[in-house]
Amino acid sequence: MTGTAPDGAASKQTLDAILSILTENKAEDIVQIDLRGKSAIGDFMVICSGRSSRQVAALADKVVEDLKRDRGVFSKVEGKETGDWVLIDAGDVIVHVFRPEVREFYQLEKMWLPAGATPTA
Repeated sequence: MTGTAPDGAASKQTLDAILSILTENKAEDIVQIDLRGKSAIGDFMVICSGRSSRQVAALADKVVEDLKRDRGVFSKVEGKETGDWVLIDAGDVIVHVFRPEVREFYQLEKMWLPAGATPTA
């Protein structure tokens, strides 16, 4: 269902829904990265943190459930069992939910943001 609009409107709407869900559920340090023209994995990437393994898993559950219920978007999820780093593949939007120390270790933002850019939501 996502990515069907040639102008990317569907992926932008999915991104907006994800950002709203994460904000409402108190995700921390939310960063969005525009991947259009940079990667074939999707149009956008979202990276955020939860304070604990339990919150990381709960944030992932909420994103998956709300996208399915409200937008008909079915997502694939990896890593929820441990709650350190959960990857949600929502079609054209990829979401990474980390515990803060795991996020610091992998530093995905540095890999995807342009040189000199500061990670902001």
